[in-house]
Amino acid sequence: MTFVRNILAILGVIAIGIAVWVGPSIWKYKTAFDGFDDKAFDIYKAMFDRLIETGNSAAATVIKVKVGEDLTFEEVDESIQNIANERNIKGVGTLPLGDQVAAMQGKTWRKLKIYLYCNPLTAAKMVEHDITYAAYLPCRVSLVEDENGDLWITTLDMDMMIHGGKTLPPELLKEALEVQETMNQILHRAAEGDF
Repeated sequence: MTFVRNILAILGVIAIGIAVWVGPSIWKYKTAFDGFDDKAFDIYKAMFDRLIETGNSAAATVIKVKVGEDLTFEEVDESIQNIANERNIKGVGTLPLGDQVAAMQGKTWRKLKIYLYCNPLTAAKMVEHDITYAAYLPCRVSLVEDENGDLWITTLDMDMMIHGGKTLPPELLKEALEVQETMNQILHRAAEGDF
């Protein structure tokens, strides 16, 4: 009986030690999250789930959609640009990175093109709200061929930027959600060959 009591006492001391050591950190995070957007916890949980699943921090922060097998790179390229025009988001540049790599290596390389899109007025409001948002500008969409020849479209998961901290002011939140919807439409519709 004394042995069991001693083990329980040791476990109690260990539990108190852990609570003293970890408790302030947990309290700090709980206090911070209490002031964040209502969706913040779920967004970070989903991000960490993807990180655990893939072991890749980049994969944890992007959305990736496989392109229909019957579509060519050129068709999807055209679809991306048409949807962006339809949604009235400004194309501010393209990077035909796959072509550049092929030219520099002197041999063919997989297809990879990066599209840069921006709603300048919304971008300006984001930067006026906090200059660190400039690091996320402009929005990017990538059309990339994988090692098997399959095509994928990727873009940044904007949830963390929009809902990952304190709630954005209502007008800015509305505009940010519209840009996010445009990027998601480009991603999903182009992957299906929607023109």
